[in-house]
Amino acid sequence: MSHSHNHGSDGKLSIAVFINILLTLAQIIGGIISGSLSLIADALHNLSDAGAIVVAIIARKIGNKGSNKTMTYGYKRAEIIGVLINSTSLIAVGIYLIIESVGKYFNPTPIDGWIVFWIAGIALVIDLATAFLTYSAGAKNNMNIRAAFIHNISDALASVVVIIAGLLIIYFQLYIFDVIATIGISLYVIYHGCILLKKCIMIIMQAAPDHISIEEIENRLASINGIKSANHIHVWQLDDEKLFLEAHIILDRMDNEECEKVKNEAKLIIKNDFGISHSTVETRLS
Repeated sequence: MSHSHNHGSDGKLSIAVFINILLTLAQIIGGIISGSLSLIADALHNLSDAGAIVVAIIARKIGNKGSNKTMTYGYKRAEIIGVLINSTSLIAVGIYLIIESVGKYFNPTPIDGWIVFWIAGIALVIDLATAFLTYSAGAKNNMNIRAAFIHNISDALASVVVIIAGLLIIYFQLYIFDVIATIGISLYVIYHGCILLKKCIMIIMQAAPDHISIEEIENRLASINGIKSANHIHVWQLDDEKLFLEAHIILDRMDNEECEKVKNEAKLIIKNDFGISHSTVETRLS
């Protein structure tokens, strides 16, 4: 991804941050005036959206820095740390809102359904707009930006839930749906937060990616003419895109030129068949 494209993407993300902060203020004021916890829940979720996007921008800027003698792999892991912060904040916000909704259930207060309905409707439009901005800023190919995008999509769904709760309050005075909406939003937020958190932890712990089979790599390398066996195979991710591999292969008796030819064939298969362009292959004659 070019620096000019990143600059344009960051501009879109900055607009999304500004919009989300304004929306958060409107929802908090509306939630206090109307007495709706679900509206405040949506506001806090919006605020976490803004925070997620800020973290995404900062993490990507750091991640684009080149490698040096200290950071030999560069700073790409900064983006994974950004996702870790975002996913943890999602879970924390979700748990907080569930606790608040339980308190609201035992101490119910009147709610102005029309305020809830109109502010949630405006929030839905803004949530969809910011989701479009984050998606077009690189959510498809970048896990860090994708985390911010999921924040926005989940918030759009939350706004729909709040709109429905507002209508039920207006026409049926079913105030309990404000609590139900809050808990539903919170559980959805926690679910997505846990998925992202798990992926971050697996990358940080240098686990092999889900789509990579170590056994398959071992068998594929062993099938190359001149290789007796392949072992000590390690595959890990630097970020959500770059994969690295380290392997030892045992070769039949051959001269140095043949050995180098077999080694290059092994690295080519690792790249073409498994999508791993950064590989270190050590050879030993049997």
